[in-house]
Amino acid sequence: MKKTWTGWGPTADQPQQHYLVEPRHLGGGGDLRFVAEYLRASGWKDISRTGGPIVFDSPDRSVRVGFDPTAMPGGWTVSGQAVGQQPAWHATFTMAVPIEIVAGFTDTLTKPRSAHAPNVWAPLEENGWETERGQHFTAVSPDRNAWLQYHQSEPGQAHWWAGARTEHGTTWDAVFTPTTPMHLIQGFSAALSDPTPVLRPRGDIPATKWISTTSVSVRPSELGAWQQARITAARAATWARNSWSAARPRQPANPYTAAGANKSRR
Repeated sequence: MKKTWTGWGPTADQPQQHYLVEPRHLGGGGDLRFVAEYLRASGWKDISRTGGPIVFDSPDRSVRVGFDPTAMPGGWTVSGQAVGQQPAWHATFTMAVPIEIVAGFTDTLTKPRSAHAPNVWAPLEENGWETERGQHFTAVSPDRNAWLQYHQSEPGQAHWWAGARTEHGTTWDAVFTPTTPMHLIQGFSAALSDPTPVLRPRGDIPATKWISTTSVSVRPSELGAWQQARITAARAATWARNSWSAARPRQPANPYTAAGANKSRR
């Protein structure tokens, strides 16, 4: 089936063949800029070196996101420092994790936490994933080829593990330490279980019979406009947060506390 992708940008440039791939968890890696440009637009500092790994630091330098295809096994690493009551944490995504699913995690890093308690399993159940309570708590996709599991081998030793497989075996893994903030894993689980297909250019379609594809004609300007809309949204959200923070009245120092701090005990 062939469709024409409409609604984005001018029609002067030449359409190119792309494919909508579903389920998304078998869609292959995708364009790294989907994550990198969003972080840059959200005020993260790009400290990547030319020809080297992609590396971004959060504005407060408490979190680092990196992508290194030369490492073993290669892929994304995200590390958070201990801050206040939050202990240090670490997350990894291997090369074939679809970039849209990685972005579910990294986009959430750029947003303020919700006032509501996070629920990792809620998005999965809402999108038809089955949850199983056994030795480990597991959610499995409707096609039974992707999963998210809270894996506890013994007391004090646990981690979150997600993955997907095809007829050729396991295609990707994502692992989170148990100290990883739950709202970040919820962002990941929402993107993981999202039923929306992912868009891939011709030549980037995974070699598996377990996906379905729909051919679409997409102009380069349409792809650019779509990416620009995502970047613009990130910049607008960052500007709004920074403006609110700058406008927030500062609490005056307590004169009694300040005076007491200068006194020496005898």
